[in-house]
Amino acid sequence: MTRDGIYRSASGERAIKRLYGVLLAELETSFERRWVDTRFGETHVLVAGPSDAPPLVVFHGGNVVNPISLEWFLPLADRFRIYAPDTIGHPGFSAQTRLSPRDESYGAWVVDLLDGLGLERAPMIGPSYGGGIVLRTAAHAPERIERACLVVPSGLGTGSLRRLLLGIVLPMVAYRLRPSRARLERAVQPMFTEPAAGVDETLLDLVGTVFEEVKLERSFPKTATADELSGFDAPTLLAVAENDVFFPPEVVIPRARATVRTLERIVLLENESHFPAPDARSALREQLRSFLAADG
Repeated sequence: MTRDGIYRSASGERAIKRLYGVLLAELETSFERRWVDTRFGETHVLVAGPSDAPPLVVFHGGNVVNPISLEWFLPLADRFRIYAPDTIGHPGFSAQTRLSPRDESYGAWVVDLLDGLGLERAPMIGPSYGGGIVLRTAAHAPERIERACLVVPSGLGTGSLRRLLLGIVLPMVAYRLRPSRARLERAVQPMFTEPAAGVDETLLDLVGTVFEEVKLERSFPKTATADELSGFDAPTLLAVAENDVFFPPEVVIPRARATVRTLERIVLLENESHFPAPDARSALREQLRSFLAADG
């Protein structure tokens, strides 16, 4: 099942793509930009790292652009050839075809993506919505995943609806009705460990523009079941943030233990929110390095 068109205006689309370019330039890394045809439309992929290094596929969070999540994991490009697709149907340069998060569409998209990149099997990192995409792939085509890193992931249960409504949704609506920097900072603060006023200015501009100009994806990938993942045998790391408003550890960890039989490592980011602070992201990367290198 698919839905088309995610932007409210052509000018909004241009603004988001401009901010994408600014955020990409801030990463100060040389990227190859590739386009892959899939059954759902073209997918834009950022590629970094040595051409002869082993592959690593990195998906990004929902309703944001690729460079925001990619920044968390880009230092791994010293050992891996990173392939970071713009999620189809989300802000970025891929087709605007929005896939249903409730069926097998994302798994089928990932299969097409890997085929187009010439990757038979690869380790994958999925933060937030991207974690749900990894889990949809694990259900649809488990043989394509070599190792799975689920970082503050969707697809394993969500937090309190009341907390999300009061902390995120209502402040976001208030911002859309009367945009201001103060209202934007209030809307995003529950997502960030750091004070929102100190967050990268371009990142905040991007989030505000998304609130105003994108028809937001309002559904997370469906919660995975043990039956769905019965054929999934890839070693799996789960990283959760103690104060995550979306996917709190007290919900996600028990669900992961009951659902993912290959769960090998759980990383708790203490005192962190959905967007961990730089020091926490650095510590997380070291966990990912050791986990991804476990097979030598």
